Amino acid sequence: MAVLTGWLLILIGLAVGAGGAWLLWLGGSAYYLVAALGFVLTGALMVARRPGALWIYALLILGTGVWSVWEVGLDWWALVPRGAVIVALGLWLLLPFINRGLHGTGGQPWTLAAGPLAVTVVLAAALALLSWQRDPHDLSGALPDARAPAPDSGIEDGDWHAYGRTGLGQRYSPLDRITPDNVGRLEKLWTYHTGDVRGDGDPTETTYEVTPLKVDDTLYLCTPHHWVIALDADTGEERWKYDPEIDKNISRQHQTCRGLSYFPGHRADDGLESGGDQALAASGSGLEERPDTAEDRRCRRRLFLPTADARLIALDPDDGRVCRDFGDDGAVNLWANMPHQKDGFYYSTSPPVVTEDRVIVGGAVNDNVSTSEPSGVIRAYDVDSGELLWNWDPGNPDDTAPIAEGETYSASTPNSWSVSSVDEDLGLVYVPMGNQVPDQWGKNRNPRSARFSSSIVALELATGQVRWVFQTVHNDLWDMDVPAQPSLVDLTTDAGTVPALVAPTKQGDVYVLDRRTGEPVVPVEEQPAPASLGYQPVADTQPASALSLNPPPLRGRDMWGATLFDQLACRIQFHRLHYQGRYTPPSERGSLIYPGNFGVFNWGGLAVDPRRQVAFATPAYLAFVSTLVPRGDATTDYVSDGKPGLGENYGAPYAVTLKPFLSPLGLPCQQPPWGYVAGLDLVSGEVVWKHRNGTVRDQAPVPLPFKMGVPDLGGPIITAGGVAFMSGTLDYYVRAYDLTTGDTLWEDRLPAGGQATPMTYSDSQGRQRVLVVAGGHGSLGTRAGDAIIVYGLPD
Repeated sequence: MAVLTGWLLILIGLAVGAGGAWLLWLGGSAYYLVAALGFVLTGALMVARRPGALWIYALLILGTGVWSVWEVGLDWWALVPRGAVIVALGLWLLLPFINRGLHGTGGQPWTLAAGPLAVTVVLAAALALLSWQRDPHDLSGALPDARAPAPDSGIEDGDWHAYGRTGLGQRYSPLDRITPDNVGRLEKLWTYHTGDVRGDGDPTETTYEVTPLKVDDTLYLCTPHHWVIALDADTGEERWKYDPEIDKNISRQHQTCRGLSYFPGHRADDGLESGGDQALAASGSGLEERPDTAEDRRCRRRLFLPTADARLIALDPDDGRVCRDFGDDGAVNLWANMPHQKDGFYYSTSPPVVTEDRVIVGGAVNDNVSTSEPSGVIRAYDVDSGELLWNWDPGNPDDTAPIAEGETYSASTPNSWSVSSVDEDLGLVYVPMGNQVPDQWGKNRNPRSARFSSSIVALELATGQVRWVFQTVHNDLWDMDVPAQPSLVDLTTDAGTVPALVAPTKQGDVYVLDRRTGEPVVPVEEQPAPASLGYQPVADTQPASALSLNPPPLRGRDMWGATLFDQLACRIQFHRLHYQGRYTPPSERGSLIYPGNFGVFNWGGLAVDPRRQVAFATPAYLAFVSTLVPRGDATTDYVSDGKPGLGENYGAPYAVTLKPFLSPLGLPCQQPPWGYVAGLDLVSGEVVWKHRNGTVRDQAPVPLPFKMGVPDLGGPIITAGGVAFMSGTLDYYVRAYDLTTGDTLWEDRLPAGGQATPMTYSDSQGRQRVLVVAGGHGSLGTRAGDAIIVYGLPD
């Protein structure tokens, strides 16, 4: 057995040596070559039955421990995989039936022959135990208490009227019945199954991302195939269901519905001029229904549903019937005046903004398919009639008067696929803009629209004219859309109260701007960016916020693997790729993009407490590889693998592949944590606390609940009780957190992935409830489902 073990060690050494030599030639660490020598010498001495083999292997374990601590310190998840295989083989060598056959071991004490190896194995175990006791990535702190009284939201405390509860997009509820002291007693009250599940022919990204609304005694939600369902808020009993009957055979990149929009009816006559130049007051305050007649089938209140076949439908919240007086028989056709019309290539995945007299909608344009795509136009329609009031076309930004019949909007402009916010007192809507397509090819972009790419744009509600624009990435080549709804909050500063806008970004920067002017409240500076690689022009500098969760640049020592071998493979990959830090341009060689286009933040955004003026954030960290693939013609598919042209960039000189940076085992090549929860002080611009969040239970081959910190998709909410809720991690849990410290207070297992933002409301008896959607996410590979789950405290 000793000889067989020796040959095994020699083979391991040769394999590690080949990889180690390659890594050293690429400029990486010499450790693997030295370790390979240790394996080979140990193996050779084992074959020769010499007891010195155990001494050599003891030196290998000792050297590995010293090198590992030098590279990563006492970080358990980075430290232990470096030596796990080596220590395990050391234990094997200590077994009597292995080392008994070595010449000389029978004539000398065991402690002399194998003692040094036993000592190093014990030291390695002690080092692992020591590192398990601490987390070098953890940041402890306490967020401040209330700085200001909570402003009047204009709706009942127990209601949730918009995606972010109100048009301010704070995802904050004034309900305070659930507190850090009692949240651990939450229990499941009821579950409703929608019946809409992922099926044959659906795109990969068929996913539940909906945050339901709660108005009076009813919950309203939409499903991935755009069914609208009304439920009794107390019992979960279905009240009505509406199916827009979209064509499931159309090829789409996405199949989702993030939510509905609610119009509560018109105000009583209070002197405001509907559609005038005056600022429009906050929707939902003192609302009364406008009278109508039964003959015109007018809906006094309305739900607005954007659909996957590019319609905007108005429904009556009472019974789900279509409001026939809106648009053309109840719907507005969003394909109107669009260039390059092709089914599935444009629709609004997010709920529109609704104000006193208008509904404002953008739309998602397919990424990286072609240089000839639909427009990213933002349009405002009359909330009653569906008449087009204005259109803001990024390629023709100054002319916002309704487009003439027969004309088309500018093609391939930046689009807004996420959720906008609105301040009706200031008369502004705040639009998070995506990148100008194709995402990774930025040559010959329209300069008129390029300044709106990956930016926040403030548009006047009355006219659609640009009030200000703040660009978060110049000449975006990385798909760094502004992905989330900006949160609007008034901040108490030394200069007085400032009406602010808080915008999280994919690259991890959190921009805090004066929402009147777009000027930074928290400092922003332009920083030098990596130079062009010759394929296309790049910006010399890129903006960076002082409030940021942007990770530090990756190094070779940050490469990770579950074993010595896949970690070595990741190091080789890292050194083969082009990498100059954040904003490394795409290349034919392959460029490492970190943070990747999955984003530190995505559409879930932040939750903001307007009293404490703090934010609860859920940053995620995954690197991607962006590779340009030369195109020989404008029609051949080079990279899409049967998908609807994804990555082909028809009309550009390069297609693109964009993939996660993974090891041969399918694990991230950069070391964990990959996901956190974090508490931000928006006044001081500081990250106050930060803790790894989530386990690999549902992603690992063996379902072990290791708290490594995993990415999430789907945002958090905050309550006045001092509790935050989030369900979007890649493990199937909903969790409650202490807003002050970030400590996890409670969790419950979900039947499927919870990649949606929860919400909270009160029932007819005033009892606070927490609602979670567990439907899974196709792109992330989480389990599909169709569950709407409501929790509450025991009566």
